[in-house]
Amino acid sequence: MARSDTRFRAAYNQVLDYCEGHPKGAHIPSEARLCEIAGVSRTVIRRCLSRLEEAGIISWDGRDKRILRTPVAEDRIDQPETSGGAEDLEERFLDWVLRFDVPAGTTLSVAELSRTFSVPQHELKEFLAGLSRFGLVSRRPQGGWILLGFTKDFAVELSDFRSVLELHAVAQVAEAPVDHPVWSKLAELRDRHLDLKARIDSDYHAFSKLDESFHQAINSVVKNRFVAEFQKVISLIFHYHFMWDKTEEKTRNAAAIDEHLAIIDALEARDAHAAQEAARRHLRTSKTTLLSSLRHHDLG
Repeated sequence: MARSDTRFRAAYNQVLDYCEGHPKGAHIPSEARLCEIAGVSRTVIRRCLSRLEEAGIISWDGRDKRILRTPVAEDRIDQPETSGGAEDLEERFLDWVLRFDVPAGTTLSVAELSRTFSVPQHELKEFLAGLSRFGLVSRRPQGGWILLGFTKDFAVELSDFRSVLELHAVAQVAEAPVDHPVWSKLAELRDRHLDLKARIDSDYHAFSKLDESFHQAINSVVKNRFVAEFQKVISLIFHYHFMWDKTEEKTRNAAAIDEHLAIIDALEARDAHAAQEAARRHLRTSKTTLLSSLRHHDLG
């Protein structure tokens, strides 16, 4: 089932839930508010409203939307049983935060998010508890959760900690034995970077996935369960920041390709010092880009 259809089904059922909780004749909120409730685009919300109108559940005349009857069980749309797992939930949560520019300080409703992402509430609570370890969310004293990131302070702290971890990883790669699998992976990544560099004018948007693969390869040499746990959330956030700010994207991605290649060159030459310096330059650039993305989305 296509993700867009899954989102429509979940959003439709959420609007039904809203109608169930209000009397006949009650006004339905604006499309913008329904988007916030369901965590979907206005296009999806309009599909939901059209179907509700066809089913005789609401009347819809421009901005005037009213409940005509109480929904029944047969009005609901079946949801797919399969779940994408915790990793997919992390990506969908970040996507939701970024698509709707959810600011720091936003109260998070477990019930609403559970419906938005089509996961049980207990799974959503476990997920939020995991994010709280990274300072992205926090429990509220009066119950529930609140979004803390992505502020400027969060981005600076995350970038600084990323530098510590990745510079350590680069040092580990430089000392890796000749038969370590990281060398064949770096050779493959060199070819992929050169290929994309030749196509950068038309395919610059493809850099995000390549960047993710590059940093995963570098970090894969560090066998440390604590590092692996933090690298997961760091890689997700830095992967997504390439999708946030599209200003000067081609120029920025072309420069990042050259920075990656400089790191690969130094590592393949077994020049640990040059590799560290190239990595520092790249990490400074990434930090600047992340902060710029926050300003662009007014999240900082």
